[in-house]
Amino acid sequence: MIADVLADAGARMDRAVESAKEDFATVRTGRANPQLFQKVLVDYYGTPTPLAQLASINSPEARSLIITPYDKSALKGIEQAIRDVPNLGVNPTNDGNLVRITMPELTEERRKEYVKLVRSKGEDHKVHLRGIRRKSKDDLDALKGEFGDDELARAEKELDALTRTHVDAIDEALKRKEAELLEV
Repeated sequence: MIADVLADAGARMDRAVESAKEDFATVRTGRANPQLFQKVLVDYYGTPTPLAQLASINSPEARSLIITPYDKSALKGIEQAIRDVPNLGVNPTNDGNLVRITMPELTEERRKEYVKLVRSKGEDHKVHLRGIRRKSKDDLDALKGEFGDDELARAEKELDALTRTHVDAIDEALKRKEAELLEV
């Protein structure tokens, strides 16, 4: 039972760290990165559809992206969805077959705003990790009658170590993203 609680907590924390890394990837840096558009939803025949399902996204140069839709009728929707993305600051151009996006150079002020945004996202993900820890600790406390205090104390220490490891992983990803943002 204790092993099950710890294994479940570990799996959930692993997913939380992956989610944090994906979330960090959606924040714009100086380079054009197709991952910026992973969470963009396009209104496709009245249904919000992820951009990756509607088009291929390529980066031919460091500061430009080309989005080639599988269905040409989705061009206007894709263009509008990209224009509506907050904190991106790009203006897509549509030539009738594909959408071109040129990423403007980031100013120092804008870079600092993005660092604040990434730190905020990192803190949100750490709070989520702590929530997973709290729920797992409650699950361990519910086992009090079945197991001895020593076993539960040992399990709680393992849970704390697991949480610390995952928080450190988020901090490391955050540090890499900050360095990428501040790189000129």
